[in-house]
Amino acid sequence: MRIVAALGGNALLERGQRPDAALQQANAVLAVRALAPLAERHEVVITHGNGPQVGLLALESAADTSLTVPYPFDVLGAQTQGMIGYWLLQTLQNALPGRQVVALINQTLVSAADPAFDKPAKFIGPVYGERTAQKLGETHGWSFSRDGEHWRRVVPSPEPLRVVETRAIRQLLESGAVVVCAGGGGVPVVRDEVGKLAGVEAVIDKDLATAKLAEALEADALLLLTDVPAVQRGYGTPAPENIARTTPALLRAEKFPAGSMGPKVEAVCRFVEVTGDLGAIGALADAEAMIDGAAGTLVTPGGDYGGRGDLGPASWTAQ
Repeated sequence: MRIVAALGGNALLERGQRPDAALQQANAVLAVRALAPLAERHEVVITHGNGPQVGLLALESAADTSLTVPYPFDVLGAQTQGMIGYWLLQTLQNALPGRQVVALINQTLVSAADPAFDKPAKFIGPVYGERTAQKLGETHGWSFSRDGEHWRRVVPSPEPLRVVETRAIRQLLESGAVVVCAGGGGVPVVRDEVGKLAGVEAVIDKDLATAKLAEALEADALLLLTDVPAVQRGYGTPAPENIARTTPALLRAEKFPAGSMGPKVEAVCRFVEVTGDLGAIGALADAEAMIDGAAGTLVTPGGDYGGRGDLGPASWTAQ
């Protein structure tokens, strides 16, 4: 199978943890422990979030008095791709001796006319109290929104149109390499009137970009790996219910938080609707079990998936 798997931002840095390099490297080892069994038997592309890391770099850049202006977000996104890509690259090489592993710094095309540029909504960086967030907003001109009980900075998050380096990623996969790419959704770029690329101030949603890449690569499965075992109906209520198997239409009929599970649900539904293949959301530790049909929320056109032998819509039946 060809599998595209997205690591949530909490895979390397859980909420409340100090953003030390050693801690994130240790978390990378745990993440790869769950992904290595898949890579041993399948073609695998791994993407990852960068919300905590890009927010930290933005803070550091804004506080650096040697800079005339802080580094723009396309540059900060490239920096996080290099940093996180290096940790995952090395850890995968250690876990898969003899296997070629490649980490790419890549770009993702967006539209300069995307209305998201006028409505910052993507959470980045650490959480703050309301008073601190208000002070930072006044000092730096940043936008903040409530994230649960706290406040976090928000930046524009335009719709991903295409991962620019898709052909190169496909060639690497076909050569037998494990590929790490599309970190933080990829570096956001636009094309000008003569076709030249230029970076823009934004952070792309990692899950939507991953779904777009999986579609372009003709992947057999898209896995969105997070810190919950499955999508839950009634999340946050006294009696939440895990959704095991479903269809895009049924999943879209539910309501999910826009800043967390909502984009993951949208990404999986888009992939399944376009390709007719398997989309799944679940815990990182359950990655292999999701392909076996034994864990997570499994989304298919007919709402049923029996395991890795079910490689097409003809083998799925609606419940």
